[in-house]
Amino acid sequence: MASLAPAVSSLRASLSLLSSSISILDEGVSDFPRLCKVLQTQQHFELLPEPTLREAQQSVLDEITPAISQLLSAAENYVVQLRRKEENLKARYELLEGRLSHGKRDSSLGGTTQPLRNTIGNRPGGLSDAKLLEMKRLHQKKERLQYAVERLELQSKQRERELRKSMAIVKN
Repeated sequence: MASLAPAVSSLRASLSLLSSSISILDEGVSDFPRLCKVLQTQQHFELLPEPTLREAQQSVLDEITPAISQLLSAAENYVVQLRRKEENLKARYELLEGRLSHGKRDSSLGGTTQPLRNTIGNRPGGLSDAKLLEMKRLHQKKERLQYAVERLELQSKQRERELRKSMAIVKN
C-alpha cells in the first residue's frame, strides 16, 4: 500500500484542482444568462443591397405612375370643362348685356309699344284692333329675331375662339 500512497496523493491533488476549477467555472457561468442578454445585439436598421433597393423603388414607381397619370388627365379634363363653362358664361353675359343695352336704347327712344298707343289715339280714324295686334306681334317677332341673331353671332364668336384654341393646342 505504500506504493499506492503517491498515486492517491496525486489523485487527491487532481481532485482538489478539479474542484477549484469547477467552482471558478460556476462563478463565471452563473452570470452567463445575464451576459447573453447584455451582449445580445439588436438590429435597428436593415441594410439592403443597392439593386434590391432599386427594384423596390421601380416597383413602387410602376404602381403609382398609372394612378398619377389618370388623376392628372381627370384634372386636365375638369379644367377644360371649367374653361368652357367660363366661356359660356362670358358669352351669356355679353348676350344679356347686349339685350340690356338694346332695351335701354328702346326705353331711351320712348319704347316701341308706347308710341303705337299714342299714334292710335292721335290718328283720326285710328287702327283697328286686329291691325294693332298684328303690328304688336310683328314687332315682338322682330325683337325675338334680333335677339336670336345677336345670340348666334356671340355663339359663332365663341366657337371661333374655341377653334383657335384647339388649333393652338394641336400646333403645340
